[in-house]
Parts: sequence; structure tokens; C-alpha cells
Amino acid sequence: MKTSYQYKIKPTKQQAEKIDKTLEMLRHQYNYLLAQRFDWYEMNRCPIDRCPLICHIPELKEQPNYYNQKASLVKLKIDRPWYKEIHSQALQEVPKRVELAFDRWVKGDVNGKKSGRPRFKGEGQYKTFTYTQFKQHHFVNNKITLSKIGDVKVIVHRPIPDGFKIKTVSITKKADGYYVTLCLEDATVPTIKPDFNPESITGIDVGLKEFLTTSEGETVAIPQHYRKSQKRLRVIQKRVSRRKKGSKRRQKAVKQLGKQHKKVADKRKDFHFKTANNLLKKYDVIAAEDLDVKGLARTRLAKSVLDAGWSSFLSILTNKAENAGLLVVPVKASGTSQDCSNCGVKVPKKLHERWHNCPHCGYSLDRDHNAAINIKNRAVGHSVLKAKSLLSSSRIVLEAYTYCEAEV
Repeated sequence: MKTSYQYKIKPTKQQAEKIDKTLEMLRHQYNYLLAQRFDWYEMNRCPIDRCPLICHIPELKEQPNYYNQKASLVKLKIDRPWYKEIHSQALQEVPKRVELAFDRWVKGDVNGKKSGRPRFKGEGQYKTFTYTQFKQHHFVNNKITLSKIGDVKVIVHRPIPDGFKIKTVSITKKADGYYVTLCLEDATVPTIKPDFNPESITGIDVGLKEFLTTSEGETVAIPQHYRKSQKRLRVIQKRVSRRKKGSKRRQKAVKQLGKQHKKVADKRKDFHFKTANNLLKKYDVIAAEDLDVKGLARTRLAKSVLDAGWSSFLSILTNKAENAGLLVVPVKASGTSQDCSNCGVKVPKKLHERWHNCPHCGYSLDRDHNAAINIKNRAVGHSVLKAKSLLSSSRIVLEAYTYCEAEV
């Protein structure tokens, strides 16, 4: 099992300067390697490499990839000796990031979905570097030893669980300081709980009236963290816009604005974690809609959709379920609000109609509650859930058979 713990660190003034300098040099290298990719792509994007007329065709350059760009880092340290101040693992991560960003644009992900053209990172936009290998004895007594930086104080607000080993360490600069993220792994922890109950299942329907509604009719109120903070954000944003670009006072206002945005994001994240934890305490299986949040964010409800953070919540819920040995089942979202959960007949409703009244069977209940029941019903036939149910039933039969043999 893998999990991540994030702690705040308190570097000294000299250590903070080293971290900032490292991030800035990595940013320059990221932009340089990305420019290499763009140059090659613009010169070789056409598949035609022959001309029937007598003309000069330039020789094709070698295509930049992760391996030859990684190999070029050796020459980089010779030409620019100050890059020797950066740990080799943190530097080798840069071509990997460039490879991922470029491939998502050109080839797409495993589902074929492509991202936008990668952007060059401006000053302060490169915020994280990673040590891909880490020794356990470098994190003791609330201090972590970071190569090329030194021993840094860590605020350990919760201990690392017994048996877990640190695999990677990432240093991140945020609006309110510096953080370290530890990627932990313990191969002995089972992926599914021994007492997993596939019958303990609920469906959840996320919305803008209530954050979510379960198939049992329970609701969780939507907090609207961003909308409640808009007045304060507007004041600070005006302060930023009125100050001269490049001035110290503007930098101070920008930092204050970043802290306020982070405060909103932290509140939303805390709400998501607590809501996911409460659901997983009650149920072993949770069925949720497989939503296209990016598409919904292009509508006139974009601010409310992004403020709710459905995508982030479902990601947190899935990860916490995996760590707890439980299951989150994604189901197709289309028609869950329109179909009657009692008879299955489609009952068209506009968005402002918040109550489901079926003219065929007379079933009447809240629209979101009806959708949650449909989501649960669709998940019951899920192949993974069936497999877990068969395993659970076979385990019960085996235990009963063993018990009978012992009695005989």
C-alpha cells in the first residue's frame, strides 16, 4: 500500500535561499528542454521528407526524448558549473516532467484525451523538486537531511505508521512557506480488508444545492468556501492591481493574495477529507458518478462547480478507500436524474425542477435522492463488486465448513 504524508518545514534563511535558487535553476532548465521539444516539433511535424524538385531539405535533427535530454545534463554541469549545487536526482526529474507534459499534448493520456500546449514557466511558477531515492536514517528527531541543502526542521504533526518506508521526498514552496511530502509504502498491508462487506453499499449524487445526497436520503450541506471569501479576495486583488508592477509593495500584496487563496483551498480540502472519512466509516462500497467536471466548468455554473471541487473530492474518496481496503465504484452519469428509481421509466425534468414525481408509478421524492438510488442500482451489477461478493460468500462457506469439521 502507498500513501503520502505532508509536513511543514522550517528552513533557516540560508536554506530557504538554497531552495529558492534550486527551484529557479530547475525552472530555467525546464524551459530550455521544452524549447528543444518545440523546435524539433515545428521543424519535423510534417511527415514528408522528400521533394520531387531540386531544392535543399535541411537534415532532420535527432528527436529530443527523455533519455538524450537526461544524458545532456552531464554536459550542462560542465558548461554551467553552478548546476552542480543541485542534487542529481532533482535535476534528472526535469526531463521527465517535460516528457510527460509534451506527450500529453501530442499523444494524449491512456484514454486518448489530449491536454493543452505546455507553457513555459515564469518566475516563481516552478514550485516542487523531488529526491527519487531516500534513506530512512535521514529523517529522525523531527529533522530531515536534504542533500545539498542540509538538516531542515520538520513539524511532525502525526507520526509515520510502523512498517512504512519512505520511497521519495518532495520539497514544495507554497504561499505560506515550505512543505515536504513523503511518499510511503508498506507491501505487507492488504489491498482489501479481510472483513470487506460488498452488501454495505451506498450511492452518492453530488450537486450544487447539497454537496452530496446518499441513496439513504442523507445530505451534506455545500460549504461554498470561495463564495464566502470573495469579499476579502476582492479587497486584496484591488490592492494588487493598484500597486506599481515590480515594486516591493506589489510583491507583498501578491504574497498576501496567495495566502488568502491557499486558505480557501485548505478549507475545501479539509472539508473533502472529513466528508470522505465519514462516508467510509459507514459503508464499505460507495458508488459515484463518473463526471466530466471539465465540461461542466465551461457552463454558466462554472464558479459554483469549481467551488464545490467535485473532481478533487472524488479523487480523495477513491484514494482513502484504497488505503482503507474499501471500494469506490464509478458509474455512468447520464440519465441518473431523469430515470425513475422505482420503475425505471424516464421522467424528463429541467434543472430547476428539484422534485421527482413519476406519472407511471406515482413514486415521489427529492430529485437528488432519486439520482443517488439510481447510482447505487447501477453499481450493484459492477463486475468488481460481483467478484468481491463471490469471494466474500466463498470465504463464509469455507469458514462454515471448517467449523462443521471441527465440531465433528
